[in-house]
Amino acid sequence: MLDQEDEGTRIGVWVVLGVVFFVLTGVIGGLALRQLHAGKAAASPVAAAATAVGAGDELIDAPLTGELLGKLYFELGQAALPGDAAATLSAAAKALADAPGKRLVLSGFHDTSGDPAKNAELAKQRAIAVREALKAAGADAARLALRKPESTAGGADAQEARRVELRLVD
Repeated sequence: MLDQEDEGTRIGVWVVLGVVFFVLTGVIGGLALRQLHAGKAAASPVAAAATAVGAGDELIDAPLTGELLGKLYFELGQAALPGDAAATLSAAAKALADAPGKRLVLSGFHDTSGDPAKNAELAKQRAIAVREALKAAGADAARLALRKPESTAGGADAQEARRVELRLVD
């Protein structure tokens, strides 16, 4: 009789352990999916802004040439224009207006740490933000071009890896 009770207890314990295992697996899997989905949702505003602002943006893949009109340095992980951007944007818009036949190429840069695709998208969003500010300042949209984002180590100054360069080219 005791052997039957021991066997029944053993089976009961294994059943309970199996149920606990499946519940924990489901909870952990659900949390992982939620985290994955939350990461996509957090990226969605940036992607939505890219779609709304830059649908059909063509990125040129040309070497850095032309007259460097200025550099804008962005905060880590941000595509919002820096507070000191107005003077650089104003000067660039004026230089573009004073140089018929030329265009302004905006080059976004990003560092080598983290996900390269996300970094490149952030660099593109920064360049788009600069382009939109230039258009708002009266620059001819047809003469503004976005250059393919480039990865850089940034050198001694980490800000160099979070910049957008404005170059006047033929």
